[in-house]
Amino acid sequence: MMLATKTRRNTLAGKVQNALDAKTAPAVKEALKGWLAGKDDTEESRKYGLALKNLLKDQSNGLLKEIYAEKDLFVKKSHWIFGGDGWAYDIGFGGLDHVLASGEDINILVMDTEVYSNTGGQSSKATPTGAIAKYAASGKKIGKKDLGRMIMSYGYVYVASISMGANKNQTLKALIEAEKYPGPSLVICYAPCINQGIRKGMGKSQLEGKLAVDSGYWPLYRYNPELIKEGKNPFILDSKAPDGTLQEFLSGETRFAALEKSLPEESKRLRAKIEEEVADKYTMLKMMAEVGKKEK
Repeated sequence: MMLATKTRRNTLAGKVQNALDAKTAPAVKEALKGWLAGKDDTEESRKYGLALKNLLKDQSNGLLKEIYAEKDLFVKKSHWIFGGDGWAYDIGFGGLDHVLASGEDINILVMDTEVYSNTGGQSSKATPTGAIAKYAASGKKIGKKDLGRMIMSYGYVYVASISMGANKNQTLKALIEAEKYPGPSLVICYAPCINQGIRKGMGKSQLEGKLAVDSGYWPLYRYNPELIKEGKNPFILDSKAPDGTLQEFLSGETRFAALEKSLPEESKRLRAKIEEEVADKYTMLKMMAEVGKKEK
């Protein structure tokens, strides 16, 4: 759909250019010129698109009538793909990677439940260390794939990690920046689900998202390649250092807490490993955020 819309709009842009080269009324020419210059900007394309709708409505000129007939293309479209972590991290990763590596202006929102929620709660590459899931009954022994860092390595993809329950402003800022970014974007959202066994109940899922961020379990960040053009660090760390509540957070979810009863020693070992992973990840992200500060 995105490629089809892009092709149609490029064809429309060609017609607009032809109309500019022909003898056209000044007001119409100004609107056409403004639209052509800002067609890939939401606000500019809306502004000049509205002007063109008014100016071309009753035109008898054949080319201008053709342009008016495609008025549904005047405003820049925002294309989004929505998917879960099982698809994004695991069985559909090849497709996700292919789309992002295309360089096209398309946005992907991943709702990360850290397990195959829709098919029974199987472990996947998004499942973290120590979590119980199908095929990981004694707790997953290896860490979760860091999808955000992997995609950041391309250098031209906008990447953000968000949790609405923790920071609504950061969530909104990331979504707006992703939409405005003139290229591919990936937004990974912490999405508590029933398979996690939130002991407070699913009615507290927003609170759970906040606790995940406060404890350092789920860091918030934004990576915006556009900042490089301004001589700025493209990576922004939006969450604070872990506040020491990680073990309390883990005990609040059955996927981690159940192991304390069934395999207490293994639970203790994996909990310690999770603590190390969280601390190491925050240290690494903080270093990424501080690149260039000393030089200034």
